[in-house]
Amino acid sequence: MSATTRITVTLPTEQVAELKKLTDNVSGYVAEAVARQIRHQLLADDLRRYQEEQGPFTDEELSEAHTRIFGATGPAGSASAA
Repeated sequence: MSATTRITVTLPTEQVAELKKLTDNVSGYVAEAVARQIRHQLLADDLRRYQEEQGPFTDEELSEAHTRIFGATGPAGSASAA
């Protein structure tokens, strides 16, 4: 198990109420959300840096990435418009 640090976080009352409806492990839920956001930010930074060095993504690169992420039919099984 990784080390943990106890912190205090202030959230709107309505969000806390909804959060407690979703999980009985608020700390775990928040930790997963923070980890996901960190990964998202790191990926965005990498993509921005790549484009600064290599130029904007081409339509072909974007189409290939979309297919790799969502498959040939797109998200939720719908046909892709990209």
